Amino acid sequence: QLDIVRKNVVEISGRDAREVRVVACPYRICPLGAHIDHQGGIVTAMTINYGVLLGFVPSDDAEVVLQSGQFKGITRFRVDDLQKPIENRGNITWESYARGAVYALQNSGYDLRKGIIGYISGVNGLDSSGLSSSAAVGIAYLLALENVNDLVLSPVDNIQLDKSIENRYLGLENGILDPSAILLSRYGYLTFMDCKTASPSYVYFSELSKSQQPQGRPPFKILLAFSGLQHNLPKSRGYNMRVFECKEAARALLCASGSEDAPILRKVDPGVYEAQKCILDENLAKRAEHYFSEMKRVVKGREAWARGDLQELGQLISASGRSSIVNYECGSKEMIQLYEILLKAPGVLGARFSGAGFRGCCLAIVESDRAEEAAAYVGAEYERSQPELVSKIPADRRVLVCEPGDSAQVILQS
Repeated sequence: QLDIVRKNVVEISGRDAREVRVVACPYRICPLGAHIDHQGGIVTAMTINYGVLLGFVPSDDAEVVLQSGQFKGITRFRVDDLQKPIENRGNITWESYARGAVYALQNSGYDLRKGIIGYISGVNGLDSSGLSSSAAVGIAYLLALENVNDLVLSPVDNIQLDKSIENRYLGLENGILDPSAILLSRYGYLTFMDCKTASPSYVYFSELSKSQQPQGRPPFKILLAFSGLQHNLPKSRGYNMRVFECKEAARALLCASGSEDAPILRKVDPGVYEAQKCILDENLAKRAEHYFSEMKRVVKGREAWARGDLQELGQLISASGRSSIVNYECGSKEMIQLYEILLKAPGVLGARFSGAGFRGCCLAIVESDRAEEAAAYVGAEYERSQPELVSKIPADRRVLVCEPGDSAQVILQS
């Protein structure tokens, strides 16, 4: 795909292939920490070896010229044009993220004099799948614009700039988890993002140095099994209610303990929760139980990863998936079916939803030498359960076998 991207940039720009630079922006998964980021919880993240590629060359002036591998048409605008926030989310298109990157840099006081001529391509079928593809696109444009304008920014700076694209320019209520995972992840490490303090930490997979896999690769792979569900209406009706219920649970628990802190569950001491959880009604009790049990799973997952215990890590991931269904009460019928199929697949150590569970895909960690067998099993079983949905998914995109990835980076032509 890298060669295809470079070839397209050459055709659009008329430049020599040796001038083409490429931003590689990976997609991310979150093995543990489901649905607790908005409550200030701790979430785990890891990138995968699939993502967005943006090939580009510097413009001769301030003009931006872009073409997409997934969408038709060519977009043109200038980096010295003042970009204004989108007022209607219905007007968001594929080019909005490029304009949003210019907006974010302009509003942070950076001087943009050069545009880019570029070709951007994601992985067909992986958008709207709970893999943070929109954050990957925004970050790709930021890194390219910074590169041609000789701007040197830290990953932390770019996390805030991507947040500006999503929150201020596009009007979306996204946090820092996705850009943090994409910009801060390291190969061989699991990233732990504390959503209360916005600070990351890293834990090395101790068995990596002992791995018998080629080139020190970990003894596991990642399965992404796609449901065929693309629309997100249930989430807009139901998932926001879950967030509200978490806040109400926090409010009740804090009030019972005499605290006037902001109503997020991270503010509730676990001891207070145990002592006062009986006051919560059934729905609020379930949401709180998910939060506090998930925080425990994150702590145990950190320890399991550090000592290379994939069996325990997998059990924790599966328990997280079960709690999403039972306590957080999210997940469509089809996604729950897919989750259950993954748990039965040969070599699968653990599985859960990737995202809210109303669309997109489920993820699993699987023993490396059984990954292809597991993928074939999941594909066949899910097709038996949901033939109509599966017929809409390209055959080579129904179950992907992935490996851990690295952080976003600019690749210069050798």
